[in-house]
This record gives sequence, C-alpha cells and structure tokens, in this order.
Amino acid sequence: KALARRHRARLEAELARLKVQQKVSRNEDLLAPAQAASPGASQVPRYVRVNTLKTCVDDVIDFFKRQGYSYLGKAASVEELRALSGKKFLLDLHLPELLVFPPQTDFHDSLLYTSGHIILQDKASCLPAFLLGPAAGSHVIDACAAPGNKTSHLAAILKNKGQIFAFDVDTKRLATMNTMLTRAGVTGFQLAQQDFLTVDPGDPKYSKVTHILLDPSCSGSGMVNRVPREEAAPSAERLQALAGFQRKVLSHALSFPALRRLVYSTCS
Repeated sequence: KALARRHRARLEAELARLKVQQKVSRNEDLLAPAQAASPGASQVPRYVRVNTLKTCVDDVIDFFKRQGYSYLGKAASVEELRALSGKKFLLDLHLPELLVFPPQTDFHDSLLYTSGHIILQDKASCLPAFLLGPAAGSHVIDACAAPGNKTSHLAAILKNKGQIFAFDVDTKRLATMNTMLTRAGVTGFQLAQQDFLTVDPGDPKYSKVTHILLDPSCSGSGMVNRVPREEAAPSAERLQALAGFQRKVLSHALSFPALRRLVYSTCS
C-alpha cells in the first residue's frame, strides 16, 4: 500500500493515458484476456531523461555507478544501444540528457525517480521538446499537454526561465500533471482545462508566444507497448476524424502572431 501511495500520481497518469488510447471511460473496460506485447517491445531500451532542473548528467551517472552499473560513455551508433545488457548503460548519441539502459530495466523504485531527478521517458517522446529548442525566457505553448513529460522537458530546456502555457481538456489528467510538474521542480507554467482550439491567438496573454509544441490525439499506431494489451485497429471513420482534427489544430497553432517555430508530432 505504501508503494502504491508513493507512485499514485504516476499510476494515475498511466491509467488515464491507457483509457484514452483504448477509448473507454471505465477502468473495468480495460479488463481483457492477456495479449502478446507489441513486436519488439521486449527489446526497447529503457530511456532515462536526466531532469536538469534538479541535477546534472554527471551526478546521475555517478549515482548509477555507485549502484553497481557500468557506464560505457556516449553511444556511437544505434546498434550499441540495442546491444546493451546486464548493468551497463550509455549516453544517447543524439540527446545530451538521455541515458540508455538495457530493456526491462526498472527504476520506478529508484530514489532519483521518486524525487523527480530523473524522468522515465522514451526517446521518441523526448524529441519534440528537444527539436523545438526554445531559448531561456521564451513563451511557449504545449497545446495538448497531459500527462506532462514533454512539458517538464520544455521547462528544463527553458531552465525555468520564461512561461509555459499548457492545455488539456481532462481535469484528472491535469491534476496528475500538476503533481508531476511540481515534483520535477517546474515553475513558470500555467495549466488550463481548455480545448486548445478555443484559445484565442489574439489574446494579449499569448502575444509573446514564439514556440508551440503540438502533440495532438492520434491513432497511436506507431507506439511500441511495453505491457501486453489488446489493440484494435482504428476504423476508417476514426482515422478520418483524427486527420481532420489534426489539420484543424495545426492550422490554429500556426495563427499565433509571434510564432517562430512549431513542432508537430504524433505517435502514428
């Protein structure tokens, strides 16, 4: 029970994300016969993003070395990441704050994780904020923000200097996100339970917004699941509706007057 209470925010965020993906409203609707995990899921490395708002890469590397892990330096190729095994880890070859461990490595009980010093975030999820690359002091919108990993990454890139406006329509997901951002040491953010499409680009509040991260709802067809679950192929109608929504939200994001850079990403 104590363990469940300690990880409550993370568990609630993952449960909410799973219900959105499965398009169900009740927890009971998630119960189904066990299915095989996605092909290759067992071979996906464990990515660990160092939260530079609370620590630095060198200190985290030293911590893991004291825990008996062997640091192999910066990876020179993707093949090196795939070859990881045992208690060995690398620095990612593309992202400077991303450590890579063998598949199935579990850090949910690690002090660094529970204190917000590291974020368990896959590489694909780290790329949007990294590519957006707002300078410290920038005003940024995270249009479809929950559960908040990308928002916390943006804050780290900004060094907590500037302003992040984060939007999502789900109250519970926003509450969980607020807990996660606080644990990660994020400041200078405003959460709003609001559909991004209803946000007025002409509002003076957003007159200095120069960067937008847009990660809208999608079919999730490009995701590699780490846990077994049944996946139903989305219908043609569902795909058409998603495509229409994405076109609309992208056009809306591009209408902000001071916008200089926008990163648009999906999991499909």
